[in-house]
This record gives sequence, C-alpha cells and structure tokens, in this order.
Amino acid sequence: MGIKKSFRVKKSSDFEAIFKAKNSFANRAFIVYELENSQDHFRVGLSVSKKLGHAVVRNRIKRLIRAVLKDLKSDLTEKDFVVIARKGVENFNYAQVQKNLVHVLTKSNIIKKSNEKKEI
Repeated sequence: MGIKKSFRVKKSSDFEAIFKAKNSFANRAFIVYELENSQDHFRVGLSVSKKLGHAVVRNRIKRLIRAVLKDLKSDLTEKDFVVIARKGVENFNYAQVQKNLVHVLTKSNIIKKSNEKKEI
C-alpha cells in the first residue's frame, strides 16, 4: 500500500499556500517547496509535468517518488511539501530517484538530520 490520503496534499489551495511560502530547494532532478504545518505528520504533493512524457511515464515517476517517501516515512519532519520532478527523471531507476530525493529533502531539512546515513 502507498501513502495514506491524510499524508497527501490534494487541494489546489494547499498547493498554492506551499508555493506562496517560497521556501524551495532544488537539485538537478527535483524541486521541493516546503511549508510548516500544524499536523503531527508530513503531507506531500507530487507534480510531474506532461513535458516528461505520457501518462504511463508520469505515473511511473510518481510511483517511484511515493515508494522512496514510504521508505523514508519515519525520518520525515512534520511539514507540508511538494516534490516537482525535473526533466531527466523519466530515465531514473529507484536508486537514482532515492539518491536525488534524499539529497534535496536533506537540503531542505525535511529529513531529520540524525538520519543522513540513509543515502546510498
């Protein structure tokens, strides 16, 4: 099973609030916007542009990102964040997605500092 509904950012108003906060971190593969939330767990939104490929490709990218986030679940801080996939991610395998996502989430302090050894 993937990430539960309560852990997802779904409403466009929530996406807008996160983007408006302008707290963004990026590497070559991902851009992450983050915003403090008042809940006791993180919430994540995913954005994969049509420029990266057709629906099958975009859904594969989202599945990979969700799988990595599920593995990191216990290490993530209580923030709302949006992960935007950049061009090139469509050719990544799980390990590459994990390495790049861990890097950008660590940069943005969404991954708790004590667990930096998680990187492959």
